[in-house]
Amino acid sequence: MIKHISLYLGILLLFSASIFAQGFQTPRPSPDATVSQYVGITKITVDYSSPGVKGRKIWGELVPYGEIWRTGANEVTSITFSTPAKVNGNELPAGTYGIHTIPGESEWEIIFSNDTKVDDPMTYDQNKDALRIKVKPEPNPFTERMAFTITDMTDNSANVNLIWEKLKIPFKVDVNTQELVLESARNSTGWGTLMNAANYCLQQNMNLEEGYKWIQASTLLQESYWNLRVLAQYQAKMDKKEDAIATMKKAIDLGSKMENAPFDFDNMKKMLADWEGM
Repeated sequence: MIKHISLYLGILLLFSASIFAQGFQTPRPSPDATVSQYVGITKITVDYSSPGVKGRKIWGELVPYGEIWRTGANEVTSITFSTPAKVNGNELPAGTYGIHTIPGESEWEIIFSNDTKVDDPMTYDQNKDALRIKVKPEPNPFTERMAFTITDMTDNSANVNLIWEKLKIPFKVDVNTQELVLESARNSTGWGTLMNAANYCLQQNMNLEEGYKWIQASTLLQESYWNLRVLAQYQAKMDKKEDAIATMKKAIDLGSKMENAPFDFDNMKKMLADWEGM
């Protein structure tokens, strides 16, 4: 009998060890969630926990008015900007910030803190604030679980929204995508990056003088179908017709030798034909 009990206990211990070795988990009442979105070349990421309404009165009771809230459950919510950004017109350096809020019936205060380790309002330290803004809550269709959404994207802006129960609390993020692209190009020494930056300027019809220098530098480092076709378009825009035709012919010759035809090969051949027919 004792042997059987010992054997049973041994099997139970082995089974328990096996479960924990495999990272045994149970669901969190407020699951972790992440939302990410690129705005131009800037990545915005919000990490949060997602509590449910569960039939409770949220605003003014579960989440009191006028008190610091960690903006969710479990750990404090955080937001990360991969580049410098403006939040409702206020500048924030690139980095990760804890999001605390002070809800109110007609106005909310949103706090971006340099402390991302806070998991209890009692340990919140106002001295670590990076930015405070005030926003107006808006009516929103009922949402059972708290969530963050990123909407209304352009190349230079997006709205970040906290939605829960029947409220939406939005704030706007602005980035200077064009300047960020130019700054990245100025710090680059690779032919591909210089070409991409020059092509971006060409497509946006901006900063063409510097873009022309970048595409020239790119072709000096290494000539390819990709950068020569961009150089030819710059030359055409600068009324250097003969140079543009010669450069595009060279690009098309290189493109014809590639294993797979470039995606815009037919467009470049048509562009060359148009130039020659002028």
